[in-house]
Amino acid sequence: MQIDPRILRQTVGRFVTGVTVVAIDVDGEIRAMTANSFTSLSLDPPLVLFCLGKETKAGQQIHLAPGFAVSILRDDQRDLSSYFAGAWKAAEPPPFTFTAWDGGPRLDGCVAALGCKMHAIHEGGDHWIVVGEVIATYRVDEGGAPLVFFAGKYVNLEG
Repeated sequence: MQIDPRILRQTVGRFVTGVTVVAIDVDGEIRAMTANSFTSLSLDPPLVLFCLGKETKAGQQIHLAPGFAVSILRDDQRDLSSYFAGAWKAAEPPPFTFTAWDGGPRLDGCVAALGCKMHAIHEGGDHWIVVGEVIATYRVDEGGAPLVFFAGKYVNLEG
């Protein structure tokens, strides 16, 4: 049975996700991308994973990166999500800065972040499945609801 990619995307889009920006530093050049295909994998050892399109700029350089940082976006960082997803329409990018950090560049202002050293990269169709061992954590305990995505749009958490 052939699955229509458009229908598959709409169907898996019914799974509520947070929104992250994953950043790598390769020879002093930062590559960052929006990813909602991120999850915790293991507590012992502490592993997380994200999926990365092979044809993206970051996807072509991921094997050169010693690690990466996953920055979990705040609800008011929708512009950054759009920008790092390649969907930004304005002439100038929204304001942002990265901080050099364990594993990779951390996006300033995020609600939480994980710094990771590279653990493994696996084939996953047209994506890489990138597994990192967590070596640093960061979180803001107050004043920051996460950015949430559902059915192709951002939604607010109620409660």
